[in-house]
Amino acid sequence: MQEKIIILDFGSQYTQLIARRVREINVYCEIHPFNKCPEMDESVKGVILSGSPHSVRDAEAPKPDLSAIKGKMPLLGVCYGAQYLSQFFGGEVQPSKTREYGRANLEFVDTTSELMKGVSQHSQVWMSHGDTIVSLPEGYNIVASTKDVKVAAYKIENEQTYGMQFHPEVYHSTEGTLILQNFVADICGCTQDWTPDSFVDTTVADLKAKLGNDKVVLGLSGGVDSTVAGVLLHKAIGKNLTCIFVDNGLLRKDEFEAVLDSYQHMGLNVIGVDAKKAFLDELAGVSDPETKRKIIGRVFIETFDIEAHKIQDVKWLAQGTIYPDVIESVSVNGPSATIKSHHNVGGLPEEMNLKVVEPLNLLFKDEVRRVGRAMGIADSLLGRHPFPGPGLAIRILGDITAEKVTLLQEVDHIFIQGLKDNNLYDQVWQAGVMLLPVQSVGVMGDERTYEKVVALRAVASTDGMTADWVHLPYDFLAKVSNDIINKVKGVNRVVYDISSKPPATIEWE
Repeated sequence: MQEKIIILDFGSQYTQLIARRVREINVYCEIHPFNKCPEMDESVKGVILSGSPHSVRDAEAPKPDLSAIKGKMPLLGVCYGAQYLSQFFGGEVQPSKTREYGRANLEFVDTTSELMKGVSQHSQVWMSHGDTIVSLPEGYNIVASTKDVKVAAYKIENEQTYGMQFHPEVYHSTEGTLILQNFVADICGCTQDWTPDSFVDTTVADLKAKLGNDKVVLGLSGGVDSTVAGVLLHKAIGKNLTCIFVDNGLLRKDEFEAVLDSYQHMGLNVIGVDAKKAFLDELAGVSDPETKRKIIGRVFIETFDIEAHKIQDVKWLAQGTIYPDVIESVSVNGPSATIKSHHNVGGLPEEMNLKVVEPLNLLFKDEVRRVGRAMGIADSLLGRHPFPGPGLAIRILGDITAEKVTLLQEVDHIFIQGLKDNNLYDQVWQAGVMLLPVQSVGVMGDERTYEKVVALRAVASTDGMTADWVHLPYDFLAKVSNDIINKVKGVNRVVYDISSKPPATIEWE
């Protein structure tokens, strides 16, 4: 039985980060809403309570039932979790006299505490809370303090229950990973054996048992998730897996042929489908971004369904769903506000009357890459930037035409190839070009021009939830701009997008 840590989510923006830090220590963990706590069986070695946007003093504050947990197994409250364990067991939490956000340094560390073992005096931590614990219940002992926060961390006597008001999962808490390791490895006794290799072995065995001799169909996109899902399934069921790769006419320049070739070299059974005309015909004259996405989703389902029905006796549809998608659908308040419709095509299983298999639905994106490496997938595929499901349709603002797609493919190719040639590609999480629905006056030779504007976008991120624009070298941007204007007829102006997410999204539509 896979040992695990359970993280109860109170809606904090940092909850996924706690899970990723725990998994980096090679310990498996799962996130569950605080009000849907799973059964505490023998596989659960400990529980972490996350932070929250709520105050424990609010009437609507989340109040978990900890009767099966507190005092019975290791428990760590982080921020809201720590304040809850104080306020509802006899202590007092009040609004902070000064708002406690940002970097702070520990002034007192009880190094005899198992939680704080090895942590330096004056260690930097990250605070993010408007309330503070002003008095602790009886039997709660302080194990760390900062200048302004007396109760930075505590332990309950005769229990393996701990609380901390700072965030050990955040990068700015310089010894936060050590503190989490002290908790999950030493206090909870986890064996730290959850590695990419062990995931591959376990998942392949599970897939063999689950699928038997059934046939499975998988939609490949050329992206990391579907590629790794395809190789895992191929390891488990071999020729019983058929992959379908649809060219929707909105891919990057030469991408369809290049990706098909790389898949065939990997031994995957892949059917390539040229559906460019069907997609572009349906998109003709449509400018609204959501309508574009819905059309692309519908035409993909129709195309995929036709191809899948050519395969006899298919019983399963495989999808490259990853863990953040799963968490999103069962979050504390239900699915969070829709920023844009998801590019995973949700209608397929119902349309085709198939059962669904999702071999990656326990993994974060960086873990998917590590699993791919463990299986020997080439870095050229694993290191590919994310690319939106609707492709260039949401990078062409306004209506879509074949001419606009061709123009944008050429511009995009110059930008992406330039990043690769200058060893900048791997420093960027995602890059692309937007074709703007405006024209701009320019001068070429002795002639006045009135042509199109393109915007370059390059961001750094770990998972797309937040992103910063990348400070690409001026010399590089100057050369790329010159190359685009000189080589792509119809473009006379290049701009660079220097907005971060939030408030801007990564894509423009």
